[in-house]
Amino acid sequence: MKLGIVSDVHCQDEHLARTIQALIAEGVDEILCAGDAHYEYRLSNEVAELLQEHDVRYIQGNHEWVLMGPHGAGARSAPHVRQANIEHIDQAPEQIRTTVNGKSLLMIHASPWAPKGHYLHAGDPLFERCDELDADYLIIGHTHVPMVKRFGRTLVINPGSLSFSREAGQYGMLSYAILDTTTDEVHMQHPPKDSPTQLAVDGSVAPATT
Repeated sequence: MKLGIVSDVHCQDEHLARTIQALIAEGVDEILCAGDAHYEYRLSNEVAELLQEHDVRYIQGNHEWVLMGPHGAGARSAPHVRQANIEHIDQAPEQIRTTVNGKSLLMIHASPWAPKGHYLHAGDPLFERCDELDADYLIIGHTHVPMVKRFGRTLVINPGSLSFSREAGQYGMLSYAILDTTTDEVHMQHPPKDSPTQLAVDGSVAPATT
């Protein structure tokens, strides 16, 4: 089974649309979105409707927490916003725990440990607690930095961002991931930001490391 994984779209509907089409062409069985599809003070009808149209399993991120709270009332009441899309965001959970190909998967935007908005980078000592999660896969976003690394039984995947990267020297880079749940191979893809005719030009494999 192949999963397409995106995160931190931040209203970039054109990038999301191209990525979804690339993932469909790759033959993925399902697409997951690890939060921050929108901005905290801006809702994208186009992004919300792409996620719904393609049955993307989607969770809220820290930007949705603000958007759906009292400080996001102005953004939600903007004239262009469609009510069905507000409901779509409101109904999205803060985490998903599921089984794929007989393996357990936990998807959460930032951190499964308190505080929930913590930025989990590759060297964070909290990852040594992954066995507590009872998960074969932990999918996160939030950092805008792609990462594939194994901690004990848990393969941690951060697909990076479809808006901008925070990786050193890679600000303009976009990224998403494809997980093969049979082999545990993760292909990190880096589509060009400003060239809609090219898709997923980097098919390099980012293997799980210990």
